[in-house]
Amino acid sequence: MDEHAPPPWEPPLAGGETEQLVAALDRLRTTFRWKADGLDAAGLAAAPVPSSALTLGGLLKHLTLIEATYVPGKMFGEPPGEPWDSVDWEADPEWEFRTAADDGPAALYASYDAAVARSRSRLAQGVTVGGLGQDADVSDGDGRHASLRRVLCDLIEEYGRHTGHADLLREAVDGRVGEDPPSDWKPTTGEPS
Repeated sequence: MDEHAPPPWEPPLAGGETEQLVAALDRLRTTFRWKADGLDAAGLAAAPVPSSALTLGGLLKHLTLIEATYVPGKMFGEPPGEPWDSVDWEADPEWEFRTAADDGPAALYASYDAAVARSRSRLAQGVTVGGLGQDADVSDGDGRHASLRRVLCDLIEEYGRHTGHADLLREAVDGRVGEDPPSDWKPTTGEPS
């Protein structure tokens, strides 16, 4: 890698609206994944903040759900698939947080990575066809639809919130701190780093 080249997750210095928004989302995705990376089951299940049950494993599973519902679902009206389709969300609205510890680290990381890949692909297809200004599937119930831009901004907001949570949780688990991953970082699947 060229020592002067920015890392692949760094947004471009200039570019159009779509390129900048998608790059901002991808930087947050990368930072979140780095903050959650390389932990065993105990690290992913640790709830080091006494006033919260939030865990890095719970955040991984929650953001997997978000990826499965925002782009395919809210944008394009596609079902999220399993395991999400079978959950009784009214009876168990925190299901993904509650059940994350039941999944092994490799499964949590693989599910998250696959959901991100699906979202990236689906968003790229949708933007190519109609841009960010086109109507998304999600509406207010009175026939007014959000735009893809609005749903993308909501997704960026969701990642901003949870990447901040991940910063605090990871530091408490093993002391990992920092704004960005090292420039040569690659995701792992559950082996301590």
